Amino acid sequence: MKFCFSALLALVATSMPAFAITVTTPVNGAQLTSPFNLIASTTTCGGIPAVSMGYSIDNGTTTIVPTSFSAYVTASTGAHVLRVKCWGKQTSSQVSLNITVLSASSSTTSSNIAVASPASGASVTSPFTLAASSTVCVGAPAVSMGYSIDGGSTTTEPAAFSVSISKNLGSHTIVVKCNGQNGHDQVSLSVKVVAPPTAATPRFSLASGTYTSAQTVALSEATSGVNIYYTTDGSGPTTSSPIYSGPITIANSMVIEAMAAGSGYTNSGLARASYTIKPPSQAYIPSNATQVTEIQTLPNWRTKFDPGTIGTGSGVMSMASDPSLSGQAGRFDTTYSYYGGVLYSVTYDNDPDSTNFVYDAQVWIDAGSVIGNLEMDNNQVIANGNTVIYSFQCAGTSGVWEFGSNGGTVDAPNAKWVKSTQPCNPAKWTTNTWHHVQISYTRDDVGNITYHSVWLDGVEYPIDTTVQGAFLLGWADGTLIANFQVDAPAGSGSSTLYLDHLTISRW
Repeated sequence: MKFCFSALLALVATSMPAFAITVTTPVNGAQLTSPFNLIASTTTCGGIPAVSMGYSIDNGTTTIVPTSFSAYVTASTGAHVLRVKCWGKQTSSQVSLNITVLSASSSTTSSNIAVASPASGASVTSPFTLAASSTVCVGAPAVSMGYSIDGGSTTTEPAAFSVSISKNLGSHTIVVKCNGQNGHDQVSLSVKVVAPPTAATPRFSLASGTYTSAQTVALSEATSGVNIYYTTDGSGPTTSSPIYSGPITIANSMVIEAMAAGSGYTNSGLARASYTIKPPSQAYIPSNATQVTEIQTLPNWRTKFDPGTIGTGSGVMSMASDPSLSGQAGRFDTTYSYYGGVLYSVTYDNDPDSTNFVYDAQVWIDAGSVIGNLEMDNNQVIANGNTVIYSFQCAGTSGVWEFGSNGGTVDAPNAKWVKSTQPCNPAKWTTNTWHHVQISYTRDDVGNITYHSVWLDGVEYPIDTTVQGAFLLGWADGTLIANFQVDAPAGSGSSTLYLDHLTISRW
């Protein structure tokens, strides 16, 4: 009989359903505050696979949940029976836990939720970092944490976490929570998501334009910690473009576009500069041409008032080493009034036969100088005994380049100025700097002059006009004379000019 009773007990034990519900929190007998965190799971129910779980407070309605769940449960202050249940096929089971819900005022529990960033009330840009930690939650060790934004669902995190959050512009409420064996606690903070600042648009050290030689351009911007991205083919730069690291050499024509970009900033506006490298234009001079150079250094320069002008004028020529390009520049100090002109001239060679000329000079105008016209002439006595006067001036009185002609006959001459359509006014030339002037002209056997072009600082101004330019003056055959003349404007004043590298080529 004893043997049969023992066998029956063993049979009963092996046929009873296995109890597999696990409640992680809270523990039986826990004292906690509402709401509290309920975490439970199971794989079997009554010895067969579990299909769902549920929980209820006292004899209240059962909330159905998955076979592994975490839920925040609300209960009134006082003692309660928490029932956690499972269901399988045609079976169910449950465990009961006695808990006590404390009021907020009577609870002696504490939590140490710490939010490292962002600070409540902070203005942030998206995405921003939410970093928080907790070791104690409602008087017990913290098991996990979580957060929700603007009343949304809770994202569960470890007891110390750092996450990147992206939110739209505007104000938001973040609730950071801790979960412990005794319950759940939370803190709230408000943040305002604002648009990130815009990086400053890069600046170019060299303005767009046309240059006669290779240039160097530096790029800069005023925003610390960003990079400048640039292109040199006129295409728009991106963050995949080269990063600017130093001055860019512009040896050929190019378009540079640049932008600034960096973490925490909206990309800057687009900066664009266009550079054209164009070697200076200049007069053609064949290799067989005869050149007389540095004419300003020749002795016996003559100075006189030009009787062809009205008003008064006087001047002095001397040599100067500063300012100078060659080390010996001619200095011309002139005082005049009411269109009076002072003529400076020198005989530089003898040649009755050359028919092509280029007058080439560097001219400096001192600041404060008052100038009406600036005249640069070349005279030649040709084989028939007539004097051809190649006269050319930058005329402030008319605002254009003018050239001389004989409006009468060789025997009864009438010297006059002819206006071109090309602009020029010496009063507008930059002072205290050198200006390069070239004048190209030819003649025929009887003294008709064709003025081809004038160049000022490498820019060509075509003239392409033929006029009668011969005068019967009785000068010595073959004489070549270079002139440099300064005229007053309508009022009175004075000027100081320098002439360097005065060269006349002929062939």
